[in-house]
Amino acid sequence: MSRLLLALILAVFAAMGPTIAAQGEASSPVQQPDVLLIAIDDLNDWVGCMDGHPQVKTPNIDRLAKRGVLFTNAHCQSPVCWASRASFMSGKLPSTTGVYLLGGDFRASPALKDHKQLAELFNDRGYQTMTAGKIYHNNHGPETFKVRGPGQSFGPIPKKNEGGKINYKQGHPLWDWGAYPDDETVMPDYKSAEWAAEQLKAQPKDKPLFMAVGMCRPHVPMYAPPKYFDMYPDLKDIVLPEVKDDDRDDIPEYGQRLTAGFPAPRHAWFFEEQNKKDMQWQRAVKGYLASITFADAQVGKVLDALDESGRADNTIVVLLSDHGFHMGEKQRWAKRSLWSESTKVPFIIAGPGIKPNRKTNQPAGLVDMVPTLVEICGLQDPGGLDGRSLTPQLKDVNAKRPPTISTWWFENHAVISERYRYIRYKDGSEELYDMKADPNEWHNLVGKGEVAELIAEHRKYLPKVNVAPLKGNVALGCANEDKAFFNVNR
Repeated sequence: MSRLLLALILAVFAAMGPTIAAQGEASSPVQQPDVLLIAIDDLNDWVGCMDGHPQVKTPNIDRLAKRGVLFTNAHCQSPVCWASRASFMSGKLPSTTGVYLLGGDFRASPALKDHKQLAELFNDRGYQTMTAGKIYHNNHGPETFKVRGPGQSFGPIPKKNEGGKINYKQGHPLWDWGAYPDDETVMPDYKSAEWAAEQLKAQPKDKPLFMAVGMCRPHVPMYAPPKYFDMYPDLKDIVLPEVKDDDRDDIPEYGQRLTAGFPAPRHAWFFEEQNKKDMQWQRAVKGYLASITFADAQVGKVLDALDESGRADNTIVVLLSDHGFHMGEKQRWAKRSLWSESTKVPFIIAGPGIKPNRKTNQPAGLVDMVPTLVEICGLQDPGGLDGRSLTPQLKDVNAKRPPTISTWWFENHAVISERYRYIRYKDGSEELYDMKADPNEWHNLVGKGEVAELIAEHRKYLPKVNVAPLKGNVALGCANEDKAFFNVNR
């Protein structure tokens, strides 16, 4: 056989899409499978299948995990919405693109200007591409899809004549928690899920489909209809996260300033006399749990529609969260840190050729989604991807992977391996945690014991390129200089 003929045969097989064999078992080729992407906003590891909180109720995410592979050591590339989404929809790191914060057009980045986004790769492959809800940020990016349903919205908030905000009366308008509204059909996530369910059932099966559906909950305001609050115990029985009083004492000064907490409540606020009496910490945790269960119910609606559509047997389903969320851990709230609560996320891949009900603790990043789908679906590789395909772990959950990277603000990175989290800040200060021995990351090992070699090994994976922040890529009005950044984040 000539080399030319062999090359032509290989090209034909590549265009058909690869085979995902399950740990030594034969599997039929996946030829232009449908793809359903479900993105959830601000969901940390408080998911039943991840054992993140003992009381959480997520039956639908849990059943999806049983269909495929759950990446239990998966992390976002940035602990802030826009930067994370710009990363996982492009397959590029924030340090490559300069998209670190909120705002601005991702196309303003030279690294993204002519780079094809995920939906565009599916467009080129002949897919019908559809989206609803929050996939990008502030409704940027939907133009990359052919069909667009309901857009991003955080939903109704109590009006002044209704008493205004429920529990957190001060601060940013979105920061609040409580049972609201009574009617779940007015919630944007409900509408997005309904639209997606209808479209899944209506789309003809003679054309491959890529659908991306985004849920805004449990992002603040942590509002959900009363029936979701009723699924959880009374406030006195709500389990709070473990918090160590001196947890921040061994964090470098730069790390302290970088994670000061704006615009979220200060952890000390929950311990002020009246707020402690009102059990506001318990109220907030219950609000987060109820919001998670509300989002899970919408996920269930979409999964049910997929099963009813007759497409499920040929559909790759990817579920992820754009980043995690602190609920008091390390004495802080919200995201915007390089610790586990901010970066660790649910990440599930299920579908044809993928053996069900398996978990892997190999480090994975959301940035790995694009190269994975490129390989599975036979898409044209856009080039310049920072992520690595996860197909080896879909075949063998024990297949080793290098560390993944999370970045918060400019030149601050976490290198996350199978066991350790190494953090290096812009000023050179460092943290190191043994996630097996110290899952709460309470003990910074830098300067304690023989860890020099371990640190040196993790340093090798720090990004070699750190593109300056894009003009207009801001954090709630702060300028792109560290001094102004720290001032506005106090």
